[in-house]
Amino acid sequence: MLPLIAKGERMRVAVLGGGIVGTAAAWYLAEAGAEVTVVERNEKAAAECSFAPTGQLAPGHCGAWASPRAPKILLNSLLNHDAALRLLPHALPGMIRWGIAFLRECTAERYRRNSLIKLKLCLDSTAETRALRDRLGIAYSHNDHGALFLHRDRARFEKEAKDADALTPYGLKLEVLDADGAARIDPGLGPVKDKLVGALYSPVDGSGDCSAFARALAGHAAARGVTFRYGSAIERIEEDGDRIARVVTSTGSVEADAFVLALGAESPKLMKPLGVHLPIYPVKGYSLTLPVKPGGAAPRMAMVDEQNLVGIARLGDRVRFAGKAVFTGYDTRIIPKMFGGMKHVARDLFPDGVDESQPSYWACLRPMTPDGPPIMGTGKHKNLWFNTGHGHVGWTLACGAGRATAAMIFGKDPGIDMEGLTLEGREL
Repeated sequence: MLPLIAKGERMRVAVLGGGIVGTAAAWYLAEAGAEVTVVERNEKAAAECSFAPTGQLAPGHCGAWASPRAPKILLNSLLNHDAALRLLPHALPGMIRWGIAFLRECTAERYRRNSLIKLKLCLDSTAETRALRDRLGIAYSHNDHGALFLHRDRARFEKEAKDADALTPYGLKLEVLDADGAARIDPGLGPVKDKLVGALYSPVDGSGDCSAFARALAGHAAARGVTFRYGSAIERIEEDGDRIARVVTSTGSVEADAFVLALGAESPKLMKPLGVHLPIYPVKGYSLTLPVKPGGAAPRMAMVDEQNLVGIARLGDRVRFAGKAVFTGYDTRIIPKMFGGMKHVARDLFPDGVDESQPSYWACLRPMTPDGPPIMGTGKHKNLWFNTGHGHVGWTLACGAGRATAAMIFGKDPGIDMEGLTLEGREL
C-alpha cells in the first residue's frame, strides 16, 4: 500500500540503517524519485557488519544454516571451544524462542525449501550488483572468477558432488572438480592441492570489498539528493495507529511518508516496544585480512574451506579470511583467540601467499533468521517496510533486496517471488 502523500509531492522515505543493505535501498528509492533520508549511528556508511565481511557474492554458498546436521553441531560446540559454529551457554536464556524456531527448520524438507528461497534471491541480487557496478563505474576490488568450495573429507565431498546437479534447474550449476582441476582454476592452490580431495566450482559467484562498494554507492546516492544523517543513533520508533509517525534519534526526530527498516541485528530491539517480534538473532562473525606477498602463491578467487568453515576472498592486494559463527548475544568485542582457525587456514593453504605479520581484525553481528531468508515487505504498520535479517549473505542480497523494496514502496512488482520472505507466519 502506498503511503498517503499529497498530489504532486515527492514521497519522503526514511531508511533506517546505513550499511550495505540500507545504502542500496536508498539508492534505488532515490532513483525511483523519492526524497530519501538515511539515518545511521556511525560517521560513515558500512561501518559495522558491512565493513569487513568475507566479501563473497555467494549464490553457491546460500544454504540455510538450519539443516539436519545443525543441532548436533551446536550441541557439540558447547564443549568444543575451537568449533567454527559455537553456542555459548550464557546466550541460551536470550535465544530460547529463536532457538526453538531454528530447530523446527532443521528438517531436510525445510532446509531445501529455505535454501532455494535464498538461492533465487542471491542469483538475482548478484546479477543486479554487477549491473549497478557497471552502470555507475564503482571500483571495489571486484572479482568475477567464481568460487571454489574446497573439500578435504572424501565422504562428504562425494555426497556434495552427488547432490550438486539438484540445483541446476534453479540456476546454479556446480562443476565437480578433483584437486588438480581446482588448482588449474586457481593456481594459488597448486602447492597444496594434495591436501584436498576435490572442490565444487560455482562460476556465478564472485567477491569484492563490501565497504568500498557501499561507500561509493553512498556517494552516488548523495549526489542524487539522498541525505545521510550520520552520527544519529535511533532511540525509538513512534507509531500512530497502524502507521509509523516518526523516528526519534540522538540528533532529532525524522518524519517521513514511508520507512525502511534496514538495521540488521538491531532491528528486533527497536521493533519490540511496538509489539513486533522479529525473528532475528545476532550471530557473531569474525574476519582476518592479510596482505598478499609479492610473488607468493595466493588465491585469485573466492573460496570456502568446507571442513574448517572459513570463507576466503581475494580483494586486490589483500586476502580476507572469515569464519566463526558464535551465538553470544550483542557482544562485538574482538577476541584474539577466535582468529585461530582463520590463521590456521591461511598458513595451511597459502603459506607463501599472505603476510601474517600485518593482520587486520574485525568482528560483527550477523542478523540471522531461524529459517535463513531475510524479512521483507510490510507488517502491522502500513508504511514500514522491512529489509533486514539477511544473515551471512547481506552483501550478496543487498542490491536485489534494495531494488525490490523500492519497487514495493512505489506499488510496483518487486520482480522476485516474495513467498517465504515476508514476516507472515515467522514472527516470534
